[in-house]
Amino acid sequence: MQNEKIRFEGVTKRYGSLVVLDQLNLSIAEGEVVTIIGPSGSGKTTVLRCLMTLESIEDGLIYIDGEPLNKMERGGQMVPASTAHLRKMRQKLGMVFQSFNLFPHLTVLQNCAEPPVMAMGVGRNEARERAIDLLNMVGMGDKQNHYPAQLSGGQQQRVAIARTLAMQPEILVFDEPTSALDPETIEEVTSVIRSLAVKHSYTILMVTHQIDFAHDISDRICFFDKGRIVEQGPPTSVIDAPVEPRTQQFLRKVAQAR
Repeated sequence: MQNEKIRFEGVTKRYGSLVVLDQLNLSIAEGEVVTIIGPSGSGKTTVLRCLMTLESIEDGLIYIDGEPLNKMERGGQMVPASTAHLRKMRQKLGMVFQSFNLFPHLTVLQNCAEPPVMAMGVGRNEARERAIDLLNMVGMGDKQNHYPAQLSGGQQQRVAIARTLAMQPEILVFDEPTSALDPETIEEVTSVIRSLAVKHSYTILMVTHQIDFAHDISDRICFFDKGRIVEQGPPTSVIDAPVEPRTQQFLRKVAQAR
């Protein structure tokens, strides 16, 4: 794959006897938006958590920019990654969770400006200026002195996106970013993610249950079931004209639930 940014190579994740990811192979190009859809328990979020090193894997390798994430070379052999190696690799990744995870005792501006100062040693003035720019970008510039409890769910998630961007990641990972929101505020967040994909060309890996949003934003859809990719391709293929019976069955149920 040209300009490959992420690669899962034979990745297996187990919880006891339960295989959650089964020899997963998945490559994502730089600037590509890939969305994972599928039923609950299919392994969707586990893919993201393994990429973020929040979960260990039993077999396989994950690469970022061609460099192993979970292993490193030492003495001509591949060994488990050191803490320093993981820290270096994780700097390329930024994750936005279902729950907003904002610091309740900090203002919106402080939530976005403090992490780069503490984790990356960025100067406070520089961090503050960048935080203000990012908050304006996500439409939250006028709320910078508010506290999280004073914001709606959609507003909190937009702040969480700005906070993730403040760490200057190259890859954005979204885990059901709208699942905790009411229908009226979902569009606030999806419009921001759409802008990141279209205007700012981030590499994005996302899990969502919003099929229409996935269709609109994605370069590629991966339908997961039982820890494997059952079908993948452009939205016009996988969502509009799925070939696999399991994909067809899933999308029928989604349509019936609307």
